[in-house]
Amino acid sequence: MENLEKLKVLTGESNEELLSLLLEEAEAFVLSYTNRTQMVLGLDKSVRDLAVIALNRMGTEGELSRNAAGESYSFDNAPKHIYRTLDNYRLARVGGKVYEAKKKPPEGVQT
Repeated sequence: MENLEKLKVLTGESNEELLSLLLEEAEAFVLSYTNRTQMVLGLDKSVRDLAVIALNRMGTEGELSRNAAGESYSFDNAPKHIYRTLDNYRLARVGGKVYEAKKKPPEGVQT
């Protein structure tokens, strides 16, 4: 099952255009935060989690907290467990450059 289908199941949202956009923006954030140019195995769940958070926060952009009907809600940037996961995949800058391993082509394929 690919990310879009998983996100539809997790959220109950059927608007594929909206979900695709949220996944695209979440992936761009993950790549930027980790200093990578391509996704690696292990980051897909963080992308989905960020997309779910973005969907749930629609309509509350810019708010730090909200009080309604006797209940109080506060909004963080993203849960710390997501940042901890992303930190494990973050590439360091050395001399202003980032060195990322290139994917190897499948056996028998010449480049």
